Order: sequence, then structure tokens, then C-alpha cells
Amino acid sequence: MEAILVTLILGTATPGGGFPVYGDAFADMVNAQDPKLSIQTRNTKGSAENVPLLEADKLDLGLVAGEIASAALAKPGTRLRIVAAMYSSPGMFAVRGDSPVRAIADLKGRPVVLGTQGSGLTVMGRGVLEVLGVEVTPILLEKAADGPAMVLDGRAAALWGAGIGWPGFSALAKAGGRFIAPNAGEIQQILARNSALKALTMPAGSYPGQDAPLDTVGSWSFVLAKPELPGDVAYRLARAIHRAEARLAARLAQARETTMANTRTAAPNPELIHPGVRKYLREIGL
Repeated sequence: MEAILVTLILGTATPGGGFPVYGDAFADMVNAQDPKLSIQTRNTKGSAENVPLLEADKLDLGLVAGEIASAALAKPGTRLRIVAAMYSSPGMFAVRGDSPVRAIADLKGRPVVLGTQGSGLTVMGRGVLEVLGVEVTPILLEKAADGPAMVLDGRAAALWGAGIGWPGFSALAKAGGRFIAPNAGEIQQILARNSALKALTMPAGSYPGQDAPLDTVGSWSFVLAKPELPGDVAYRLARAIHRAEARLAARLAQARETTMANTRTAAPNPELIHPGVRKYLREIGL
């Protein structure tokens, strides 16, 4: 029986951040693998809005950043399920090249851009600062794209962000910016207090002028599905994502980690992967 065309709405985030860029690439590459799938992206306020929209059946799929995804999936009785691991997000701060800031502690009392109100990145940044006892003057944005300019013109001392190919970091790195990550002791301190985060490394060369790898903390972001997403649709999605892996990686650096193998290993619990996706994983030996 021939498959019918299925249109799926994918919630991303505000323009200027990493999620809309990723969402467009994901939709284009996955759609190309299955002519009967049509993923259409929709800008939202980000992870914190995508979760309730999925739960209310107002989105079919949603991009959800690490800590918000972990909290949503840990809720007793949750029916949200993982379709794919997106990428790991090593978190850190970026400052101007001439900034006197050399460590996270140096940000105490300074204005720091943490991100947009509904972003999972913002939640992660707040958590890191809280564990380390560094009180800053937080700046929350309407649009993620506004952050780099605030650092470059001196309105903010630093910008918090995460991931490889993140637009805000790219803009600052091209303007000669530097990265500030937690030191080894701070990493252990953060991990001891925040089970949703993992030790991660941003590889050397991820951004212009970043010549050495940077150890830090971070989390995995996921493509989550609404509770009612049919099993056969999730299966077709998994198959299309698997077939699109090489093309997706070629189009977008941070999408190199969007693989079915990473979906299996990054999931907090295999039961949280959608049954239709698990069926496909079994068929390919994962």
C-alpha cells in the first residue's frame, strides 16, 4: 500500500539562534529522503515553549535543548518521545578579544547575555553560574541574534552559548572574540550538582581563532515527538534521518552528530525513544 503524504510541523526557536538554522537543514535533508514526508519548520520561543506545544498536540515535532529535554523526559508519566539526538552542546562564555575577563569568576557583577527567555541554553547558563556562585546581571533577549552586538559594543561583558557552529559564537569569533570555559575543578563541581549535564569537549578549530580543544559541560539536544505521533510515521522519520546523515553533516557542522547511533546512546533511557524509531534501530542492528 502506497504511503500517503504526511505533513509534520517542527518547532524551532527565535530567529538568529542555532535551532532555526538546524531545523531548516534537518527538514530539507529529511524531506529529500522520503517524498511522502513534508517537515515544515515554525519559529517558536524555543525549547521551553516547544515542550508544552508538543504536549498540547500543537506541534508534531520540536527541537528541545538539553536541560529542558532532560526535565521533560524525566516527568512521571510523560508521553513525549525522542525521534533523534540532534547534537551535544558544550556550553561556555564568549568575550571580546580585549576583555579583561579570563575566568568565569571574573564575570561577577557584570552584565552577561544568557539568551532568550524560552531557551534551553539560558537554563543551562543560569545553572552553571548558580553552582559556581557567580552572580551576574543577566540580560535576556527577545531575539538570539541580538546577543553578539551587545558584547561587541560593550553593553555586555560576555555571551553564554553552546555547541559547534552556533551563530552567536561564530559572530564573536570572527570579530576576534575569546572563549571562557569552566576549569577542571569547576567542571567537577558543576557535574556533582547537576545530573542533567555531562562533561563535553569543544574540538579545536570549531570557531575561528580557537586553536585548542576546550573542556566544559553541556548536554544533548533532541528532536522530540508529540505523544500521538503514529508509529509508522516515526519509523519513516528514523529511516529518512538515517539515510540523510551524510548530507546533513555536509550541510551543517553541528549536524554531524545527528545519527541513529547517537540517538541510541544519548537517550537517557531506551524506553524514551519513540517505539517506531526503536523498531528501525532494531532493523539496522542498533
